[in-house]
Amino acid sequence: MKILYAIQGTGNGHISRAREIVPLLQQYGELDLLISGTQAEVSLSQPLKYKFHGFSFVFGTKGGVDNWATFKIMNLPQLWRDMHSLPLKNYDLIINDFEPVSAWACKLQKIPSVSLSHQCSFISPNTPRPQKWNYAEWLFKYYSPTTYHVGFHFERYADFIHTPVIRSEIRNMETSNKGHYTVYLPAYDDKTLLNYLGKTDVEWHIFSKRQKNATRIGNVHICPVNNHEFNKSLASCTGLLTGGGFEGPAEALFLQKKVLMIPMTGQYEQRCNALSASKLGVPVVNEIDGNFNNHIANWLNDDKKIQVNFPDETAAIVDNLVKTYAK
Repeated sequence: MKILYAIQGTGNGHISRAREIVPLLQQYGELDLLISGTQAEVSLSQPLKYKFHGFSFVFGTKGGVDNWATFKIMNLPQLWRDMHSLPLKNYDLIINDFEPVSAWACKLQKIPSVSLSHQCSFISPNTPRPQKWNYAEWLFKYYSPTTYHVGFHFERYADFIHTPVIRSEIRNMETSNKGHYTVYLPAYDDKTLLNYLGKTDVEWHIFSKRQKNATRIGNVHICPVNNHEFNKSLASCTGLLTGGGFEGPAEALFLQKKVLMIPMTGQYEQRCNALSASKLGVPVVNEIDGNFNNHIANWLNDDKKIQVNFPDETAAIVDNLVKTYAK
């Protein structure tokens, strides 16, 4: 059997989940990997068959997307060429994690494909939204259109939605509480975070997309994003301060760490994620502003533990997907 697994390369969550899924898929036949997009620091250990520029956004420094930088890296003619040139006829199964080149190539060539992603959970109207309609609903539907859907979210809002994939390296991790807090807020610059966090009396580990070498300023450590170092910090922290992503908060909750989420400004999916997490009891702050010190102080003083049930079902999900959708 020949399988193509296409992965979104914007951010680290998609590739982090793929690190768990790729070895499972390799048990079923010859696996080719495709990644499109930029802005990811995490990588796969397996070689790629295809690497495309794709269609990505660039993180800003004030809590949102840098629209100008996103526009500058956009290459729609190349995206069009890649969609039309990708050879798909020989694959028995095409799996897609919110990756647009292969999704549209499948649509153009009339070949079925299967979503295996967090984003496809929004196909269900039961998945929480902060409002009934937003232009980003169009993005959920048309950015990476597929024939079938296998989704992930904090809760099972529909039959095709499963609880998060927690990587084996996280499930098997020995945890402790050394009193520090881990931070991943790529849409904010280090200076902004330092201005607020440096005024507290606890230790912070900021993992920064902009920092090339580790440094320490007072009670704040600023480190380049690195999977091993981030996992080590997360395993021994008291809590995680992060954006409105999905995989990072899910892993922290699984490890019984406190979580505070700050969804990116204008990023609808992150607002949806934050709403879902808040239903579990996770505190959410909409932006870093003049009240942020109070929000941080309240969170630091809150010792409430959130209980989640994220069973290890990944192998069974992959097995069912292959047996159901392969030619």
